[in-house]
Amino acid sequence: MRTSRDRRSWLLAAGVVLLPFGFLPAQQDTTFSTDVSVVNVFATVRDKAGKLVNSLAADDFVLTEDGRPQKIRYFSQESDLPLTLGLLIDTSLSQRRVLGEEKDASYRFLDQVLRPEKDLTFIMHFDHYSELLQDVTSSRTELRKALDMVQLPDDGRPQLRQAGQGGGYPSNGGGGRQAGTTMYDAIFLGADEIMRKQHGRKALILLTDGVDEGSKESLYEAIRSAQKNDTLVYSILFADREAYGQQAVPMLGGMGGRRGGMRGMPPVIANAQHPDGKKILEQISRETGGGFFEVSKKESIDDIYRRLQDELRNQYSIGYVSDQGTASTTFRRISLTARDKALAVQAPEGYYPPGK
Repeated sequence: MRTSRDRRSWLLAAGVVLLPFGFLPAQQDTTFSTDVSVVNVFATVRDKAGKLVNSLAADDFVLTEDGRPQKIRYFSQESDLPLTLGLLIDTSLSQRRVLGEEKDASYRFLDQVLRPEKDLTFIMHFDHYSELLQDVTSSRTELRKALDMVQLPDDGRPQLRQAGQGGGYPSNGGGGRQAGTTMYDAIFLGADEIMRKQHGRKALILLTDGVDEGSKESLYEAIRSAQKNDTLVYSILFADREAYGQQAVPMLGGMGGRRGGMRGMPPVIANAQHPDGKKILEQISRETGGGFFEVSKKESIDDIYRRLQDELRNQYSIGYVSDQGTASTTFRRISLTARDKALAVQAPEGYYPPGK
């Protein structure tokens, strides 16, 4: 699934229908007039020790939009709304030593978190291009089949280096062409083309080292697409530190400019050995309202999946009607905080009103 102008026709052929985007109320049994648009915000709260806090009430929060106070009209805890997950897996060469572990943990996670006949999941992988392996489904059997298909690209076998070449990004065997990692494209497509028609809670889970090389979409467009389609992005940094050797790697591709209220450009190279994928993943998750996790010796990917499962089951659903109405469709910045300053609130930094 390449990200040129043929992406829409490809997804239509795969059974993906493109529908207008709209906000959902915080409570399923609430009805609204057609000229009112309820902004729905999903939030997670943690204390200083990092433990989830699920005992707050609406009055415990302070909400502003573009600096203007907003009244919380709809509020619920541990929302029972349907959950749609998109699992985006990096299959570029830099992941070749950790891919098997990622797949095994993903099998277990999906078995535990998905509720039959209620939740949906799709699976996509990305390397030289982004490919949908399984459209949204509640079938664990189909999801397992899709995970079985997750593997390095056919031309992704590591090649011997030439004498004196040293370390660096491994060749993919394509006449010296470097391996691609279309991470921004995968986020953009997952949010803009697939999540667009879904309702309830929506989240992408990104398994990668955070390096993008070769995307047609920019970092800005990837984040904007998630925000526009009410999709949280949870990033899991799983990096094989030996994948890049000792020399500098190419600068991250597809960075693009930052607009629409988002902050300045992230550093491109952290040092001479590794691009700063961590900062980029932190930025994506922060601005979309998802969480960032990093696999380490102290915390395995199974541990992270357990934390993520707890987080998805302990969210606040907060709804309000913007005092700015629906006339403008430009980006609006949200600030959601707890009155108790000792508590940290994780929520999207903004949204785009639905177009008319």
